[in-house]
Amino acid sequence: MNRRPLLALPALFLAAPAMAQAPARPLPALSEADRAALGRIEAYFNGMTTLRARFLQIAQGGAAAEGTAWIWRPGRMRFEYDPPEPTLLIAADGQFFHYDRQLRQPTIVPLSSTPLSLLLRNPLRLSGDLTVSGFERAGGLLRVTVHRTNQAAEGQIQLILEEQPMALRQWVVLDPQGRSTRVTLTQVQTGERFDPFLFAFNDPRFREELEQQR
Repeated sequence: MNRRPLLALPALFLAAPAMAQAPARPLPALSEADRAALGRIEAYFNGMTTLRARFLQIAQGGAAAEGTAWIWRPGRMRFEYDPPEPTLLIAADGQFFHYDRQLRQPTIVPLSSTPLSLLLRNPLRLSGDLTVSGFERAGGLLRVTVHRTNQAAEGQIQLILEEQPMALRQWVVLDPQGRSTRVTLTQVQTGERFDPFLFAFNDPRFREELEQQR
C-alpha cells in the first residue's frame, strides 16, 4: 500500500531543533488601536471554551491534507486526519500524543514542545514569555506573529483572525529552516460540549478503541 508521508508534522506540531540565526527584528511601536486589538485577541482566546472545525493543511511544497479539529481550552486539542492519512494527534494533561494508525506507533512528547500549545494557554498573554514579532490589520483581518521570548530560533506562528466578529480562521507555522505550513479552518462551531474521552489517550480503553479501528 502506498501512503503519503505525514505532512509537515515537525513544523506544525513539534518544535524543530533550534538553529543559529539572526535575532528577530524588533516590532515597530504599535498604535493605541493596535494594542487594543491585541488585547481583544487575548480576550477572545481566554473567553473560548471549545472549538470544532474542519481544517485544510497545506505544506510549503503544496501537499495538502484535511481533517477535523477539536480544541477544548485550556489544555486539550485533537486533530484527526481524513484517510488515507493515518495520523491522530491529541494534546491533554501537558502531553502531546501522535499516533500512526497504519504503523500502530505512538509517540508522546511534552505539550510545551509544540507551537500550537500557545492556543491552549490559560490565560493567553501576548507578552512576557511570548513576543509579538509582527502585527497587521488589513481587509478586516488581524495577523499576529508570535514566538517564545528569547527562543526566536525555534520558529514562529502567525495567527489570522477575523476582526468583526473576532474569530480564528487560520494559522501559519514558520519553522527554523523557513518552511511554512498553513492551516485553514472552516465550518467552525464554538461552545459545544465535548466528550472528554476524545482526549483520553492515557486511558487504556482509548488504546483498545484505536486497535479496534485498524
